[in-house]
Amino acid sequence: MRATRIARVPARCAAWLLACLAAGLAGAASDPAYPPSPAPSVPAPAELERLGAVIGKITVVPENIFDPSIKGESGWLYRTANKLHIKTRPQVIRAQLLFASGDLYDHRLVQETERNLRTNAYLYDARIRAIAFDGHTVDLEVRTFDIWTLNPGINFGRAGGTNEFNVHVEEQNLLGLGRKVQVAWDSNVYRDTWTFAYYDPHFLHAFNRFAVTYSDATDGSTKYVRLERPFYALDTRWSAGTVLNDSTFVNDRYELGHRVGEFSQHDQLYQIWRGWSPGLRNGWVRRWTLGATYQEDTFEPVEGQPLAGPLPVDRKFVYPWLAFELQQDAFQERVNQDQIIRTEDVLVGFDGWVRLGYAAQGMGSLTNAVLLSSFAQDGVDLTPRQSLFGSAWASGRYEHGEIRNGILGGEARYYWATSSKSKFFADISGTVTEQLDHDQQLSLGGDNGLRGYPLRYQAGTARALLTLEQRYYTDWYPFRLFRVGGAAFFDMGRTWGTDVTGETSLGLLKDVGIGLRLGSSRSAFGNVVHIDLAFPLDGDSSIDKVQLLIETKGSF
Repeated sequence: MRATRIARVPARCAAWLLACLAAGLAGAASDPAYPPSPAPSVPAPAELERLGAVIGKITVVPENIFDPSIKGESGWLYRTANKLHIKTRPQVIRAQLLFASGDLYDHRLVQETERNLRTNAYLYDARIRAIAFDGHTVDLEVRTFDIWTLNPGINFGRAGGTNEFNVHVEEQNLLGLGRKVQVAWDSNVYRDTWTFAYYDPHFLHAFNRFAVTYSDATDGSTKYVRLERPFYALDTRWSAGTVLNDSTFVNDRYELGHRVGEFSQHDQLYQIWRGWSPGLRNGWVRRWTLGATYQEDTFEPVEGQPLAGPLPVDRKFVYPWLAFELQQDAFQERVNQDQIIRTEDVLVGFDGWVRLGYAAQGMGSLTNAVLLSSFAQDGVDLTPRQSLFGSAWASGRYEHGEIRNGILGGEARYYWATSSKSKFFADISGTVTEQLDHDQQLSLGGDNGLRGYPLRYQAGTARALLTLEQRYYTDWYPFRLFRVGGAAFFDMGRTWGTDVTGETSLGLLKDVGIGLRLGSSRSAFGNVVHIDLAFPLDGDSSIDKVQLLIETKGSF
């Protein structure tokens, strides 16, 4: 099922907007300081471990969105916004702690608990510190920072020459319990959709996940349910879950950014799994997962519409599978890696998994096939200011003596902090395919990195993309809501081979541009807002000479 890459620029609720506008010019003071370092009487974490300190009292302090004790956040509208917001309940935070009173102090578990808490969409940051030590017992304080989670309003986004419009009501921390509820109407290049979604990341247990989605669209519908107990910590010994998905939609085919064909697609996916692990051993985690999958995809022409290529062949695979994951405990806290002045937990080490399954006609599959999917990533610090991260992935089926829907890709990302306020970033990626299923298109355009061109501008059987970007960070903090940055960028990419529509490559395409970055520090709806002006240097004469992109992304 295709998913739009045109992201949203969220509108905030009325009270929050009033708080922003009334006090937005109050200055560019820095973020509220993190809790101060432990008092001199409290030993450092390593010393607490050496002394065999036992955890005593644990105090949980959920902070509100704004801190009235800080200059610029003391206005009555900020205080009103705080009152309208329901803070995360202390018991929700306490239930996610990986340690308890009476345990030996373990700084690794303290750091991992901070990382886990920061993954919650309703929290901006989390800090745990020792506040008292009597020579045997250490008292801890867990301090979390809420963000705005109520989002009734209107969204607008633009990328690749196309617009998206959305009207919705969304709450990502319902009653302070961490639950998400969304009712939305969405109109984009693909379809108009009504959606209801509910997500509970703490379903009956702090680490159980439950999600349900129902959508009714102009080209079909989606019914989705997922219940999962994941490997929520490095030392977690088991996981289990199930997912049920039934969706019908119209899949489009593109040439030069224009829709040229379409067909109806019905997806059914039912999956169940159980995982086990010996836990964290010598800095590494090994996990095994056994599962079973029923997956069926059927296709039909859309009456009165061209196909622009062959109709995809129906597929049905019923198969057991076995997966293995290997992960290194090598996390670091960083700032200005992919966000703007926000704590980021970066894995500077290895993580990878592989999954292998076998589908047989005797189990209900349309054909015998071996199914493989895999992913691996690694990272290394080259110098104190330079780091390199790489990833690779592969998937496909082996049936009738040949590879079908084979995809092999890789990416390398390079970061160089050229100063305390600037960073050079380079990204190079590539993908090759083998006998793609006819419902798949490997595209390249404004929606996936080639910012000076319409979305899905090129397509083929292989692609490559290079991005060079000079990033800038400022101390400007307008409305005490957004951290402001900027970028100058250059993109270069191309495709190879003949696409399913018969389209061939236009050769190497390049663009240059400049952009504004707004790092969202007080909202759960998008991490970094991108406002870019991109100028294509190649391509046909029909495309605009200036591309305006407004997107919300997970990184700078």
